[in-house]
Amino acid sequence: MKILLSGTAGGTGWPEPGCRCASCAGLPSGNRRPLELIVDGVVRFPYGDLPAGYRSCAGGLGLVCPGGSRLLCLPPGHAVPADGPPRYDIVLIDLLDRPERLGELRRAGLVDDRTLVVAVGLDHRVRSAEELARRLRLWGALAVPDGTELEVGPGRPAPALPEGGAPWRALLLGGSRSGKSAEAELRLAAEPYVTYVATGPGGAGDDEWAARVRAHRERRPAHWATVETTDLAAAIRNASTPLLVDGLGTWLAAVFDEHGAWEGDRAPVGERCDALVAAWRQAPVRIVAVSDEVGMGVVPATASGRAFRDALGRLNERLAAESEYVALVVAGRLLEL
Repeated sequence: MKILLSGTAGGTGWPEPGCRCASCAGLPSGNRRPLELIVDGVVRFPYGDLPAGYRSCAGGLGLVCPGGSRLLCLPPGHAVPADGPPRYDIVLIDLLDRPERLGELRRAGLVDDRTLVVAVGLDHRVRSAEELARRLRLWGALAVPDGTELEVGPGRPAPALPEGGAPWRALLLGGSRSGKSAEAELRLAAEPYVTYVATGPGGAGDDEWAARVRAHRERRPAHWATVETTDLAAAIRNASTPLLVDGLGTWLAAVFDEHGAWEGDRAPVGERCDALVAAWRQAPVRIVAVSDEVGMGVVPATASGRAFRDALGRLNERLAAESEYVALVVAGRLLEL
């Protein structure tokens, strides 16, 4: 199967004509044209009357060629199709629209390590070409220039992805409403299986906190599993799927509560932190954790507040030392440390 991608952008191109946003303003006119896909020089997407030997599947989004090569084109607004071949050789997908659809395809076995995943529908939903490339590395996908011809099919290896993919251990620090949780979720969005480890209270009796918890749940992909626990070391040691831990500040507050350490003996808190760092160091799965950056605020007015700040600061420092990737999130922007 030979696929000519004459255009790779969204419906009006990237930059969008007449748009003055920061994303569009940084690109030359005609940088990427609207999506145009031609297969074997004879089939255009969306498919009409197909030549002999070609057949459509997946509700008209998939195509099976005479040699058995299989393609799926998944524009925005379309759910992952339930029908289709066992596996696709190439998937052209709008990853700026619900990237978790790629995770769903992987979970269903429709995409595996042999599948070439190419991002299309590219536009100003992402702030720059550099940010697009960063996300695609995390998701195991790539973008190609307009005019690229790809050749895929049974027995052909998928082109190598750019180096610098997802790290094993990632620690994201930030202040309140900095965007650190959204960034953590984005990093794992294309995984087929993810366990979200919630370390804070569920919000019973506190309507405002319950609303925050509900917003987080609604934002996460529906196929992710959720575990609510403060036994974080055990959750890491026993994990079999990638973990998202959100977050370490609420976990440490719960540990202080469990051991009565706000005014009493704080040695058990140190032991729990030691156990967490040891588990983090030997993590059996990919893990992303969110924590509060405590070094930029005012000095707490109470001794217990200062003890909590110091304990969380030390924990952040120790986990950072054991992580392949650490970043500070400020106003939704990453400052790699």
